[in-house]
Amino acid sequence: MSAADFWDHQEKAQTTTSELSGLKQIIKEADDFKSQLDDLQTLVALVEESDEEEAALYEEEILESVEKVSTRIDTLELQSFLKGRHDKSNAILTIHAGAGGTESCDWADMLFRMYNRWAERSGYEVEIQDLQPGEEAGLSRATISIKGLNAYGYSKAERGVHRLVRISPFDSNKRRHTSFCSVDVIAEVTDDIEIEIKDEDLRVDTFRASGKGGQHVNKTDSAIRITHLPSGIVVSCQNERSQHKNRATAMSILKSRLYEKMEDEKRSEMEKFYGEKGEMGWGNQIRSYVFQPYQMVKDLRTGVETSNVQGVMNGELDAFIHAWLRAGGPRARADAIKED
Repeated sequence: MSAADFWDHQEKAQTTTSELSGLKQIIKEADDFKSQLDDLQTLVALVEESDEEEAALYEEEILESVEKVSTRIDTLELQSFLKGRHDKSNAILTIHAGAGGTESCDWADMLFRMYNRWAERSGYEVEIQDLQPGEEAGLSRATISIKGLNAYGYSKAERGVHRLVRISPFDSNKRRHTSFCSVDVIAEVTDDIEIEIKDEDLRVDTFRASGKGGQHVNKTDSAIRITHLPSGIVVSCQNERSQHKNRATAMSILKSRLYEKMEDEKRSEMEKFYGEKGEMGWGNQIRSYVFQPYQMVKDLRTGVETSNVQGVMNGELDAFIHAWLRAGGPRARADAIKED
């Protein structure tokens, strides 16, 4: 970074500074943990040298220190599970409404809000890449970029089909409905990953960005949709005012999806993520959210459940994500299938 020409290449420089920031954070967490251990050892030494009356004064402080150290050990242990090549990368999360029509579009909108809340709670930056509204309500598709250290490592736990059971607000007879949405998560790959994308393999369409209006939205064809013909993968971006910027972002997402597809093909049938995600319907969900007749959110891969539905919908997902990582990540779904 001290090189005279370091900032001559802005994108490369930003990648380097981002990597440096991540490494500094890892070292800081290790240093903080060592400092906590040293403080705890000092307290214990004081107790050993004190009489019974003085030792009682340190008891509460020692218990608080032990709790803090235990929490830090838990965090460091979880981070040790993130050994994948791209676990430290940014994540691209896409929500697709599935079986259920308007119900599923509304469910997709709820999941979109939930993941935004979770990312904010986790200290990540969220950038909306694409939003496609449903015909009557909610969203038919949404794509967001989650930026920060280990964003992909943690959010990949959410890849799969999510099932909702509730009394429909769109049903005048107040009947209970079941809706499905699929969530796909891929790592944002960097330029050092070699993936050849030929121009003749692409179909590029432009359209007017959807939104609530304004001086620019809906007035120019700035939104981009790119179809990769050999694989059938379709990506779109409409968050920027510039068609050029939207195209660059869409190409980056396409590159990430092609890389993930290539990696999926290398994995065994049980381990690959696309196999884990399954079809959007019965028997393939990774998590069930029941609002009525009782309240319960249960992860079907790990068995973790909670009745705090409101908390989960407000982004309290760490219990599910951490349990999935401890259960072995992608293998958790395979083990659940074997047990069934």
